[in-house]
Amino acid sequence: MVCRSAFLWANRLDGVQDKKQGGFGNVTESFHIHLISDSTGETTQGVLKASIAQFEAVEAQEHIWPMVRSTAQMEQVIEGIKENPGPVIFTLVSSRIRKPLVEECARLGMPCVSVLDPVISMFARYFNQKTVNRPGGQHMLNAEYFDRIDALHYVMAHDDGQATQNVTEADIVLIGVSRTSKTPTSIYLANHYGLKTANVPFVPGIPLPENLFDLKDMVVVGLTASADRLVQIRRNRLLMLHQEPETDYVDIDTVKAEISEARKVFSKNAWPVIDVTRRSIEETAAAIYQIYTRFHEENDPAGDDDA
Repeated sequence: MVCRSAFLWANRLDGVQDKKQGGFGNVTESFHIHLISDSTGETTQGVLKASIAQFEAVEAQEHIWPMVRSTAQMEQVIEGIKENPGPVIFTLVSSRIRKPLVEECARLGMPCVSVLDPVISMFARYFNQKTVNRPGGQHMLNAEYFDRIDALHYVMAHDDGQATQNVTEADIVLIGVSRTSKTPTSIYLANHYGLKTANVPFVPGIPLPENLFDLKDMVVVGLTASADRLVQIRRNRLLMLHQEPETDYVDIDTVKAEISEARKVFSKNAWPVIDVTRRSIEETAAAIYQIYTRFHEENDPAGDDDA
């Protein structure tokens, strides 16, 4: 069984730190932010969402690093911060794990905030107790929690077309063209719904793994987006990687043909399709979850009552 830890995965993001023109002439400022946790990362994501809502024309490109519980994992996180500098929000109870993070952020001049420290300190004074330093202590250690952890590990091991030979173990398989938020959507489905989600890229000229076409008893969802939106996101991606900005990857006609080809494959296999152009990760995941629940309601024989 392959079970890659979270530190081997960093979000494949649909953006770059820059300023771009928004609607009605507004300029949207896009920035990288790193969310680091020794548990699922749900707390840091909630804090970011609530905080960023207080600012106009700001778009956060999230790098989510869950289950960071060793110095080796933290070294990988720090490398990710160096590659995409930006503010850091973390929930790490171990001083041994957090120390190199805080020191490196100070060296880089990056803001670094432990979101739980002020609240924990307040309660420590109120109860006159020392903290127990339990990673993920805010989560009840019940079956649902462990299902979510298992699902996160599964996503990391089956990201971007990895380990497709055992994709039958997945609850959901996402297939989509490049830059349709397959990875962050998979993470969200695991973290919030406990669903083991594999994602496979649709690349023109490269056949999809044959076993995907045999998944008759599983939920397979196709992801797509408008050509204009994909070109914008891909162009930003190339700029961030300092690569040639004018290639077939961002050619509007080529991208349109790519989307058309993907849709034909989705239609031929009767896979439901979600256009993510105007959807947030949360909205896309919610739509996929509805497809998942409806599929099992319609196909689960346990729902039939012969009595």
